Amino acid sequence: MARHLITSALPYINGIKHLGNMVGSMLPADVYARYLRQTGRETLYICATDEHGTPAELAAKEAGLPVDAYCAQQHDAQKAIYDGFGLSFDHFGRSSSAQNREITQHFARQLKKNGFIEERAIRQVYSLADERFLPDRYIVGTCPHCGYDKARGDQCENCTRVLDPTDLIDARSAISGSSDLEVRETKHLFLLQSKLQGEVEAWIDEHGKDWPVLASSIARKWLTEGLHDRAITRDLDWGVPVPADTWPELAAEGKVFYVWFDAPVEYIGATKEWADERPDERDWKSWWYEASDVRYTQFMGKDNVPFHTVMFPATEIGTREPWKRVDYVKAFNWLNYYGGKFSTSQRRGVFTHDALEILPADYWRYFMMANAPESDDTSFSWELFSATVNKDLADVLGNFVNRVLSFSRKRFGDEVPAGSEAGAAETELGREVARLLAEYEGHMEEMQFRKAAQALRALWSAGNSYLETKAPWLEIKTDPDAAALTLRTAMNLIHLYSVVSEPFIPATAAAMRSAFALAGDERTWVTQDEACSLSSVPAGTPFTVPPVLFAKITEEDLESYRERFGGGDEAA
Repeated sequence: MARHLITSALPYINGIKHLGNMVGSMLPADVYARYLRQTGRETLYICATDEHGTPAELAAKEAGLPVDAYCAQQHDAQKAIYDGFGLSFDHFGRSSSAQNREITQHFARQLKKNGFIEERAIRQVYSLADERFLPDRYIVGTCPHCGYDKARGDQCENCTRVLDPTDLIDARSAISGSSDLEVRETKHLFLLQSKLQGEVEAWIDEHGKDWPVLASSIARKWLTEGLHDRAITRDLDWGVPVPADTWPELAAEGKVFYVWFDAPVEYIGATKEWADERPDERDWKSWWYEASDVRYTQFMGKDNVPFHTVMFPATEIGTREPWKRVDYVKAFNWLNYYGGKFSTSQRRGVFTHDALEILPADYWRYFMMANAPESDDTSFSWELFSATVNKDLADVLGNFVNRVLSFSRKRFGDEVPAGSEAGAAETELGREVARLLAEYEGHMEEMQFRKAAQALRALWSAGNSYLETKAPWLEIKTDPDAAALTLRTAMNLIHLYSVVSEPFIPATAAAMRSAFALAGDERTWVTQDEACSLSSVPAGTPFTVPPVLFAKITEEDLESYRERFGGGDEAA
């Protein structure tokens, strides 16, 4: 059986991320990793903070901190939020780690050895006011393609086109704001992607045919436009240094590698960080080097696709070493905020720390996956959020759990009642639950998360339909044993929900499972036969009624959220 390696795009270190970042990479990766673990697959989920490049330096400067201290502080802050969302990383590392530096420099040496890196003299923007060469992200201006006036020198945030600093109109320094710029000659290392185009194209032809259209089309667009040799060093104080034993002149000048060269390597570096914590128990290299038994899945937003499907595979291919390349790229469109983009730089939208302050993580986890931007951009609104929470979580799931357990305790005490033997209604319910469970599993295997959420909701709805049909509040008046059977069956559904809902709503799943004092309950998934029989929780099992699982969002709540975060025309 294949081992599963999962990575999600590294969040930048500069500040707390918004919900769009969460739903586009880390959350779906976590849902998938949880599902794989529960269904018995050996799984390693790796992520890290992306700590190099100009965003880190500029943010540290604004915070008045040394960049290393700023990055350490922000790593801890981000990790605390991801823990709050229940993200089950096996390791959440740092791209500034010694392990990443070591492996990045190894990659660079191998690429040079094989003729895929060369030193070139180029003309680069120099700021007279700042008395320094400006890396691409230290230059801002107007995008020549879409007219966005806050484009960076490496990529336009608005249209996602990759840029060179000299492409920008009305360019200015991001440090001082000065437009007193001139172009001077300096030396940098270039990755000769043009020499690797044929090999990258052949690799994508073989592996990319099964990727989502979003990922494969972006990769092929880059290939159609032609791979250009790309500068992979920058003039920064913070980053993976160019190794002095290979490029002494550039090392003496303080050149560091471009963040998009070292950041993908951190997937490997973070795995080594994980292994180095317990070197006697863990082998990082078996996941990445000659790892033919590993299936590697990457999760990312569409803006990250070119670097992961073209640039990093080109880097791996160019080493002429058997490094593991991605098998499946799960790419996402944007989650917008009332029609306008979530934006870290412009503080538009709901940010992850604010979300957790308002409501528990499972509200957000379910909502984001039920509305995941898989086939197209989707738009967050408080109205859609409250409708999803109130209908699916509060009414369909939460109300079912509460009324079953509360009614049973009131009528039969604190143990699961026995009642009659299962009849035709229970047999039909079991068949329907098994069918819906198979549908849910199929969508999870295919990483179709919106469809998986719909199938999960259908499982919850099956319990409500059964309860409405059997009506134990009426049965109790004439046939207490029939009512007991209905409630016992419904309690078995609750236990089933606690198992299969865990990938989406892990905290709620734990609360549902802990309601039953079921000895030796180490079940990680539910088989089709178990789903049919609905007998995991036998009569006589003690139970408790958990607190309300999901509180409804009121109109007053909505008004306060819109007032705090905006909503409507002003958000767009």
